Amino acid sequence: MKITIIGSGYVGLVTGACLADLGHEVVCVDNNPDKVKKLKQGIVPFYEPGLQSLVSTNFKEGRLFFTDSIKEGVKHGLVIFIAVGTPPKDTGEADLSAVEHVSKEIAREMTSYKVIVEKSTVPVRTGEMVAQTISRSIAPGIEFDVASVPEFLREGSAIGDFLNPDRIVIGVTSDTAAGLLVKIFEPLNAPLLLTDIKSAELIKHSANAFLSVKISFINAVAHICELSGADVEKVAKGIGLDKRIGMEFLRPGIGYGGSCFPKDVKAFIAISEKLGYDFNLLKEVETINQMARNKAVEKLKIALDNQLEGKTIAILGIAFKPNTDDIRSAPSLDIIEQLREEKAVVKAYDPVAMDNAKLEISNVEFCEDEYETVKGADAMILVTEWSQFRSLDLARIKSIMNRPVIIDGRNLFEPFRMKGLGFEYYGVGRKQPGKTEIK
Repeated sequence: MKITIIGSGYVGLVTGACLADLGHEVVCVDNNPDKVKKLKQGIVPFYEPGLQSLVSTNFKEGRLFFTDSIKEGVKHGLVIFIAVGTPPKDTGEADLSAVEHVSKEIAREMTSYKVIVEKSTVPVRTGEMVAQTISRSIAPGIEFDVASVPEFLREGSAIGDFLNPDRIVIGVTSDTAAGLLVKIFEPLNAPLLLTDIKSAELIKHSANAFLSVKISFINAVAHICELSGADVEKVAKGIGLDKRIGMEFLRPGIGYGGSCFPKDVKAFIAISEKLGYDFNLLKEVETINQMARNKAVEKLKIALDNQLEGKTIAILGIAFKPNTDDIRSAPSLDIIEQLREEKAVVKAYDPVAMDNAKLEISNVEFCEDEYETVKGADAMILVTEWSQFRSLDLARIKSIMNRPVIIDGRNLFEPFRMKGLGFEYYGVGRKQPGKTEIK
């Protein structure tokens, strides 16, 4: 089928490449000519495992095309996916100006029936806005349908998530649109939920909000474990073995980040208030998420006798999670900012996100590897659980640090092993061997 994706960012490019790999003829549109030029050369503007190869292969085999012309894109696709950004406003609401603009542009270029699909994460009732916008701008007599097919892609494993989904949600208002969209996604052989557009929109926000709740819940429990002397790793396992709950997203740490959860939680709170419901639960989720970040710095202060000025602090991991270069709303940004406010000297390293970090963070010494980062440090904070950090030469780390203090924000290491190696170790929600619980 001929498909157009408008917006070649993270969601749009992954969607376009994967649909092309399924055999569809896909045109990806982006309003940045330089990005389009690079994509034609096989250069992907962000890090996602396997994506560059997928883009290059399908481009060379003639199933994936790139253009900066919406006119060309609209002419090509029977089904047009809108995958543009919906960043948060100061109020927390999703900024839908790009969605509205693209809807107008699509309408002005349409000469025949199309299905226009929301792929961007948008608040409930956005489909109504898209339909109204197109109706005002389209030529008389041309029919169209609006639909919603929310994405459930995790950065770092997006291709696998797309090609092996837990479910596919399709929100439609007509049998014609339903038939076309089912045909597109049938090859994935996944559970398929056909619903109305509003329900599809709410499914996406509700899913991300619920996962955020699980993360903040276990981080709140971790705090209680520290106060009581319990071990959150054992508590989480005991909870997660209940099939009604499950182990996923019950890993204590220093909070969620990235381009989705923080933005979507804020947007869900905002749209709920607009509809007349005060979503206090999600407001508390945000509060706990911030607390989890602050706790890392609090533990550092305790370890260094409340004196961070002039101390050298090593940060391992800047990306909000492993296998991505995305630093949007990353816990590392908050932690580094707090350290700078305390006049600490900050050194930092990330295996993939260094280029993005250098654009966003100042007054930090960026290092070539983890060992250069910790050399001479008075303490280390492990922020992102990159797999290579699991196999650190801990004896070497201890020998080159000024003081062997480790704040393990992801519980990557075992407390008693770290004590045996001579480290002053602080995990998340774990009883510190030989130490009083963090208050």
